[in-house]
Amino acid sequence: MHVAVVGGGMAGIVCARTLLQAGHRVTVLEKSRGFGGRMSTRRTEFGGFDHGSQYFTVRDARFAKALLTAQPIVRAWSVSTVRVLDELGHVLASAPPPTEPHFVATPGMNALVTHWAQPLLKPELHGVSGARALTETRVTHIERDALNSAQWQLRAEDSAGGQVVLGGFDRVVLAQPHLQAHDLLLASGHAPHLRQALAPVQVAPCWTLMVAYPNAMQPGLSHFGPQWNAARSTHHRISWLARENSKPGRERVERWTIQASPAWSIRHLEDDAERVKAKLLKGFAEITGIRVTPAHAVVHRWRFAQTQQPLGRPFIYDDELGIGLCGDWCLGHRVEDAFVSGLEMALAMV
Repeated sequence: MHVAVVGGGMAGIVCARTLLQAGHRVTVLEKSRGFGGRMSTRRTEFGGFDHGSQYFTVRDARFAKALLTAQPIVRAWSVSTVRVLDELGHVLASAPPPTEPHFVATPGMNALVTHWAQPLLKPELHGVSGARALTETRVTHIERDALNSAQWQLRAEDSAGGQVVLGGFDRVVLAQPHLQAHDLLLASGHAPHLRQALAPVQVAPCWTLMVAYPNAMQPGLSHFGPQWNAARSTHHRISWLARENSKPGRERVERWTIQASPAWSIRHLEDDAERVKAKLLKGFAEITGIRVTPAHAVVHRWRFAQTQQPLGRPFIYDDELGIGLCGDWCLGHRVEDAFVSGLEMALAMV
C-alpha cells in the first residue's frame, strides 16, 4: 500500500514508522516546520521551552520497548515535593503524584518524535525506500484520485501559499486533533459516519506562558524563586508550572513554562495575547513569589490541548473507504496515548 499520514505528531509518526517497517510506502504531511505536534519545543535566545507536553510516563509494554531505541534521548526527571498555600491556607499548588517515574526527551520534548521520524526524513541513511516527509504542507481536501478512482489524492497548500496535489494513495490516516480531522472530512464531503463517531470527544484549549530570567544567574545570587521545580496548581488561572532549566540536558538560564487551566483557557480563548500574558504573569507571581519582570515573556495558544472526554478506543478506521483517524484524543491526553493510538492504527491496516 501507499499510505498518506496527515499530521507529524507522536501518533502520526508512530503510525508511519510501523507501516514503513511492515513494507508499505508512506508519505507524511505536516503543516508545521517540524515534527512533534504538542510534543513541541520553542527555541529562544534564552533556551528552550517545552510549551506543549511537559513530560511523559510509561505504562504500556510496547511503549517501553520502543523507548529502548531512543535511550540517549530519554532521561528521567525528578520533580521536587511541593505544597504551596495561600494566606487562608488553601492549596495553590502541589507536586505531581510521585507514583511513577517522569521522563523527558533531550534537548527538548520534540526530540523523541524527531528521532523516530528519521527514517522518513532521511530514508537513504536508514536503508528504507518508499518513505517521504513533507513539512509546511497543510492538507485542505481529500478526493478520489484523478487517475485511479480506487485511490485518493490530497490537495494541500505549501508555506508560500502555493497549491500542491499529491495522489496515488491507497489509504489516508488523519493523525490530527479530532476537530481538524472532522473539518477536513466535512470540507471534502466524505465519511459522515466517521465525523459522527467524533461527536462524543471533547478537547480543551490551553494558554501557555513562557518566561525567562537570565539575571537570576548573576554571581552572588544564591536564591531565586521557589525551591521546587514543578507543580500542579489549583489556582483559578493556572494548572501547571515547570522550571525548564531543572530538566536534564537543558540550558541553565532560569526559565518557566506556565499552563493555564482548561476552564480558564476556554473562557479566555479569544482574548488578546497581551491581556492573557498579564493575567498569567499575575497568577505565576501569586504562586511562586517571583515578581521580577522577566526578560522574556510570550504566550502560545493551543486550541486543542487536553482531552476531557476521549473516544474510548484506539482509532477509527473504515477499511472499505480506506480512511482512518488516530491521536491521543482517542484514549486520553498522555503522550503514551498518542503512541498507542498510532501503533494500533497501523496494525489494523496491515
